[in-house]
Amino acid sequence: MRDAEILVGYDGSTDASVALDWALAEAERSGQPVRLAYIFEWLTVASWVGPGVAPGIWPDDTARRQVDDLVRKAAADAATVHPGLTVTGEVYDGPPALVLQERSTDAGMLVLGSRGHGGFGGLLAGSTAVAVAAHAHCPVVIVRDGAAHGPADPVTVGVDASEPSLVALGFAAERATQRRVPLRVLHAWTPGPGGAAGTPDERAAVEEAVEPWRRTFPELEVAVDLVGGSPAATLIEASRSAQLVVVGSRGRGGLAGMLLGSVSQQVIQHAGCPVAVVRER
Repeated sequence: MRDAEILVGYDGSTDASVALDWALAEAERSGQPVRLAYIFEWLTVASWVGPGVAPGIWPDDTARRQVDDLVRKAAADAATVHPGLTVTGEVYDGPPALVLQERSTDAGMLVLGSRGHGGFGGLLAGSTAVAVAAHAHCPVVIVRDGAAHGPADPVTVGVDASEPSLVALGFAAERATQRRVPLRVLHAWTPGPGGAAGTPDERAAVEEAVEPWRRTFPELEVAVDLVGGSPAATLIEASRSAQLVVVGSRGRGGLAGMLLGSVSQQVIQHAGCPVAVVRER
């Protein structure tokens, strides 16, 4: 999907602008086209069928033109700053999470701000971002305003030998190679009696998973760390000194019916850098 576009959820908010900047920097490295997607669901009071809300329509043509102008200007400004990239914008109608999920089928990556105009201050990641990360058909990157990192900071990935984490490992190795930064592979283990370290078998399993990527990208510097503690806490702490944290949609402990595991949800909510949630298509 390297030629597939990077889709950016865009609503004109500060968080969306930060997400767009991240996506444009990613596109500079990959050469992928970028598409801004503005999705808005108008709701009207459905008094004729009882209390509640129902899908509405654009209140007037002026509002629609204003949104079209907003997206067109943002795309044009981005193309001016990044003249080597193809940047377009489009307005879609419907429930934001559902529309983004549908559009992700043809995208190579979907990038979102942690909160849009409808976000609550107490939630670091809004409901739309979490829902899309759970259901999208491509990798989802959630970017938070104010999440600073250095250009030499590593790409960090959590690996627990589950299939989603191995897919995440490949995604992380490609991103680290593009950025020419180290790849840090983290495996969290539960301390045994006396605080015993992770078993040699655990390290061997992680090293075996990493080996194909060492061969594929021989120039890539890879560090494998086994860390005692919970996977979520370990990755959140590691995010303080990473430029990107990559997780699988579900880990080894996930329930088959859960599309987004508890570790992924916690990392999305609390990481100090952008988070990529990756699953097999």
